[in-house]
Amino acid sequence: MKILEVKNLNVGFNLSEGYRQAIYNVSFSLEKGEMLAIVGESGCGKTISTMSVLQLLPESACIKSGEIIYNNENILGFNQKQMQKIRGKKIALIPQDPMTSLNPLYTIGNQLLEVIELHQGLKGKDAVDVAVKALERVKIPDAKEKMKAYPHEFSGGMKQRVIIAMALACNAEIIIADEPTTALDVTVQAQIMDILKEIKEKYNISIILITHDLGIVAQNADKIAVMYAGRIVEYAENKKLFENPEHPYTKALLKVILDINTKDVQTIEGHPPSITDDISGCPFHPRCSACMDICKEIDPCLKCVQGSMVACHLYD
Repeated sequence: MKILEVKNLNVGFNLSEGYRQAIYNVSFSLEKGEMLAIVGESGCGKTISTMSVLQLLPESACIKSGEIIYNNENILGFNQKQMQKIRGKKIALIPQDPMTSLNPLYTIGNQLLEVIELHQGLKGKDAVDVAVKALERVKIPDAKEKMKAYPHEFSGGMKQRVIIAMALACNAEIIIADEPTTALDVTVQAQIMDILKEIKEKYNISIILITHDLGIVAQNADKIAVMYAGRIVEYAENKKLFENPEHPYTKALLKVILDINTKDVQTIEGHPPSITDDISGCPFHPRCSACMDICKEIDPCLKCVQGSMVACHLYD
């Protein structure tokens, strides 16, 4: 069952040099209990696309067009009061930096209880019970005792668990995890991803995972959307994408990952375009080894290729 659907989303920024588009006709859907990974290099539009769902964009940003359907309603038309009922309670965010996501002046318990009171209306013992249970779900030992601790007493991985616990305490249906393993060591990264995967399967929670780490994606995601220059260039099931990638950019990304331990590491030549660059045709064509004349003139649309959705003129 589809719980979220983003349709033809277009987002831009009002800069000093004028309006610049950042997101081009981005479309994806999320099923109940599914993990969708959105991957790509830094600056490709992963975070802007997903922050649009929560309407948490910078002041200079504006959503030009599109639809965001959540539980059969287009929430792009919602005002701030309506969105406050969705943020945290229905769609929770695990931000990029666990080190700065918690208030250092309040205990872990105080911060959990504040969220539970706001979104669930619970107080006293009932709220404490929910908070402790949420901490136990994310495998924090001595959960009741840890309620008294301050954020500086927790490691980065433990702080990330607390933020996940907040989402669970509010019974969120969707969790947006924005680079949830950034700044964590490899062992802790694996633990955080195991927790996310477990709550997805155990509580049927849907997860949007924003990351540049294809290793994490391969082990955890159900579907993958590959973004480049504000566009989705390939959209496929996990196994299909890793076994038979179709877009030249996806193939190049996977070669970098697969050859990382060899002496001859393959890289993608050039750099991703910035929002202010004017590139005609396919934005990947200056870096693409399969570039044709049409690629320099026309930006390709997504089309079905061998079970994947791919935006590339190779398949015209």
